Amino acid sequence: MAEPNVKTTAIDQVAPIEDDAKGSPSSSSSPVHAAPAAVGMTTADEIEEGKAGMFAQVLALCITGTNTFSSLLSEIPFSIPAFQTLWNYILLNIIYTSYTLYEYGWKKYVNMIMHDGWKYIILAFLDVEGNYFTVLAYRYTTILSAQLINFWAIVMVVMISFIFLHVRYHPTQIIGILICIGGVGILFGSDHITQGSGFGGVTGGNQLKGDLFALVGATFYGLSNVAEEFLVSKRPLYEVVGQLGFWGMFIDGAMTGIFDRPQYKSSVWSDGKVGGYLTGYTLCLLVFYSGAPILFRLSSAAFFNISLLTGNFWGTAIGIKVFHLHIHWMYPVAFVCIVVGHVVYYLGKSILGEARKPWLGRNQERGVAGVGTARRRVESGRELPV
Repeated sequence: MAEPNVKTTAIDQVAPIEDDAKGSPSSSSSPVHAAPAAVGMTTADEIEEGKAGMFAQVLALCITGTNTFSSLLSEIPFSIPAFQTLWNYILLNIIYTSYTLYEYGWKKYVNMIMHDGWKYIILAFLDVEGNYFTVLAYRYTTILSAQLINFWAIVMVVMISFIFLHVRYHPTQIIGILICIGGVGILFGSDHITQGSGFGGVTGGNQLKGDLFALVGATFYGLSNVAEEFLVSKRPLYEVVGQLGFWGMFIDGAMTGIFDRPQYKSSVWSDGKVGGYLTGYTLCLLVFYSGAPILFRLSSAAFFNISLLTGNFWGTAIGIKVFHLHIHWMYPVAFVCIVVGHVVYYLGKSILGEARKPWLGRNQERGVAGVGTARRRVESGRELPV
C-alpha cells in the first residue's frame, strides 16, 4: 500500500543514477548508494504511473505466439520439450552475456559469477522447469493448459511475494485478483464441460496428465517470476537475462539429453514446417524474455501474471482461425470478469506503487537505477517513457 507523500530535504549532492549500462556493481553485496534527495525532487509517491498496461499486452501476444507454435508442433507431431526451448536460452546467452562481458570485462564478470552465480543457477532451473512442463502439457491439452498455468501462477506469485518479499496488497487489489481468477475459473469450467463437443480446443489424450503438468509448470513459473522480479530490481537487466540464458542453456541442454531421447525418435523431423514453427516459437520467447524484466520493474510479478490472462482470449482468437475451434458462451462472460478484475486491481494501487519494491527502501536506494525502475524515475524527477 502506498505510503503518504513526503518531500525530501535539500542536500549538496545527489546520488548518481546507476544506469543499466554503466557503473553497475559487480556483486549484490556491494555497498548501496545513498538515498536520492534534492530541492524540488519528487518522491516515488509523486511520480505519475507508467504505461505498463500496453507493454503487458505485447508480452501477452508473445505468450500466445509460443502457445500457438507449441500446439502446431504437437499436431505434426513434434514434441521435444527441453529441445524446443533450448534455442531461446542460447540466443539470450549470445546477446546478453556478450553485452555483459563488454560492460564488465572478464575480471568483473568472473567476480560476479563467483558472488552471485548461485542465485542465477536457481533462477535458471526454475525457469527451465516451468518451460519444460508447460511444453509437456501441450501434448494433452491446449487452451486448458494455458488457463491452469495462469490461474495457479497468480496464486503462487501472490503467496510468495507476500511471505518472502513482504509485499502488501491493497484490499481492492486482492478483490481484483480474485475476480480475474474467477474469470479463469469460468474458462477452466467451460473447457471441461464442453470437451469432446467441438468447443474449447481440448486435444484429447490423457487430459488429467496434461492438467497436472500444467500445474507443475505454473508452480515453477510463479517461483521464477518472483525471483526474477527480485533480481532485476537490484541488478542490471543485461546481467540477469544474460545469466538466465547462460545457466539455462546448460540446464536445458542436460535435460534434453537425459529426458528427451525417446521423443527424438518418435517426432517427425521431415516435415518442412518444423523449422518454421521452431523459429517462430524461439523468436516469440526471445522478445518475451527481453521485455518481461522491464515489466517486472515497472510493476510487479502479480501484475505481470494478471496481465497475461488476456492471452487466453488472444489464444482463443487464434484457435478459431488456425485450429477451427468454436467458443462457448461462457468465454465472453469470463472475458468481462477478467477486464473488470483488471480495472479493480488498478484502483488499488498505481503502477509506480508496484514499481517501488518494499525490499529496496522508500526511494529505492538499495536498487539499481536501470530502465523501468522506480529509483531511476525518482532520481530523474520525471516519468520514464516506455
